[in-house]
Amino acid sequence: MPQWIKACSIHDIDEEDLIRFDHAGASYAIYHAPGGTFYATAGHCTHENVHLCDGLVMGHLIECPKHNGQFDYRTGEAMRTPACITLKTYAVKVDGDAVLIEVP
Repeated sequence: MPQWIKACSIHDIDEEDLIRFDHAGASYAIYHAPGGTFYATAGHCTHENVHLCDGLVMGHLIECPKHNGQFDYRTGEAMRTPACITLKTYAVKVDGDAVLIEVP
């Protein structure tokens, strides 16, 4: 059954940046989008299994640090090769100053 887990504080991530969050053997990437919205995806690129936390955030895109594949972190859609498999996304909500993600 899915559960809401605190990933970080809203103050932990600068706008247009991301952080790594690990929980129960899984790794996630938490993003602070332009305008203040937060998003979460699986932490690893679907192309080479490299963690996205070292990638470059540009607007609503995350660029993988290894081969420059890009994903729209709002939807998980692969936007530039060599990435071609959609990135898993997770529901996010803000409660006070806590960023919560819904994990399986």
